[in-house]
Amino acid sequence: MSAAGTGGARPLRLHPDRLLPTGAEERSVAREILAAMSALPLVSPHGHLDARLFLDDAPFADPSHLLVTSDHYVVRLLHSQGVALSDLGVARVDDQVDNGVGGRPDGRAIWHHLCRHWGALAGTPSRLWLEHELHELFGVREVPSRATADSTYDTVARALATDALRPRALYRRFGLEVLTTTDSPLDDLAVHDALAADPSWTGRILPTFRPDEVVDPAPASFAAKVARLGEVAGIDTSGYAGYVAALESRREAFAARGATATDHGVPVRSTERLGASAVEAVFSRLLAGTATPAEQEAFRGHMLDEMARMACDDGLVMQLHVGVVRDYDPATHARYGSDVGQDFSVATEYTTTLRPLLSRYGDSAALTLVLYTVDETVYSREIGPLVSYFPALRAGAPWWFLDAPDAMGRAFDALGETAGIANMAGFVDDTRSLCGIGARHDVARRAAAGYLARLVCEHRLEIEEATELGRGFAYDRPKAIFKV
Repeated sequence: MSAAGTGGARPLRLHPDRLLPTGAEERSVAREILAAMSALPLVSPHGHLDARLFLDDAPFADPSHLLVTSDHYVVRLLHSQGVALSDLGVARVDDQVDNGVGGRPDGRAIWHHLCRHWGALAGTPSRLWLEHELHELFGVREVPSRATADSTYDTVARALATDALRPRALYRRFGLEVLTTTDSPLDDLAVHDALAADPSWTGRILPTFRPDEVVDPAPASFAAKVARLGEVAGIDTSGYAGYVAALESRREAFAARGATATDHGVPVRSTERLGASAVEAVFSRLLAGTATPAEQEAFRGHMLDEMARMACDDGLVMQLHVGVVRDYDPATHARYGSDVGQDFSVATEYTTTLRPLLSRYGDSAALTLVLYTVDETVYSREIGPLVSYFPALRAGAPWWFLDAPDAMGRAFDALGETAGIANMAGFVDDTRSLCGIGARHDVARRAAAGYLARLVCEHRLEIEEATELGRGFAYDRPKAIFKV
């Protein structure tokens, strides 16, 4: 029997005190702090939505593609119950789905998988986010189950047919003040340009510079991507100097369109710089495909330092998202591509790795570097102590597997004691799901309110300061740190 069981319909409710402390005194204080936070607009300084959503402003056609297939958090949990990726609508690289019936499953069939295994999501942030979305956005009042699969699907489908759930309407409904995308340096940003030129659009959507594909030399496509970088920038990238100039040019193009940040996910073991002649020689071998793994590794570290140098020059905020093995199973990656849920965390090390970079730029007022981790041990061992000293550093929000209420609480405990709450960069939703933005911010604000309420009840903070810190976490800090 699946985790959902086979019972009939149960009412879907959102308790107003969900995630708040269970003790009466702490809960009362948390309510007060949360009320002040809930009135604030949303800022989303790091995420993965496509700006074209808002340019086209087309209605979402299918509940399952929106809430299941495109959400790799949900996909991985359902796959853990034995549901094939193809049965969840995940397209193969060759755009053919082998599901035994000669085509892709329809939305209703995918939704039945979600409802049949609803219990498998219990206790996860995905369940919290989905319950919030279903209740608040789509008007669903029944818990998804075998018995309610069709009725809940129809309820969501009817809601999606209304103008109230189109992308621009959702942007306004969530009270978004600014939203950022994550973009390749090879992107001409034409969609951002078109959106900015649209007189009917009144929101703010800013690009973020993500150079991983042209600074990580391990993939076989590296040389071709570097050549394409030169074409987009209009600069010859066959030599290292031109390559760096092209990267700087693309950063300038992003900044001209409102970008305030860069994002880096390439793993590094050191940030030592290579000498001028050495890096030129290594770069030539990388383009020729003859560089050794050690040279690839050295180049990755050198380029992260180079990005810090550029950030000091142009003021773009650096974000470092490392500690994840992406596309874990080569066969699955070959068949389905990336972002299908098979990313897994590994132990992360920052103190030794970043020492050369921080020795050069850690005291610079021109650099802001936000450190994220999916390795909880790093909060108290490395990130907290580093952030508590270097003015260039800030601690990023719990990310990926740690983007959950209990893990957020542990991050508050570890970072609050070592770096102080003010050195945390605030919440970023890091989402590919537009409908989930409001739910994610709600969960994060409730987790923060609970943590701050405990400090008040332990007489470590007064309620006024705790409320101000809550506002900082939810709004002031991310807005200021990410310069949005």
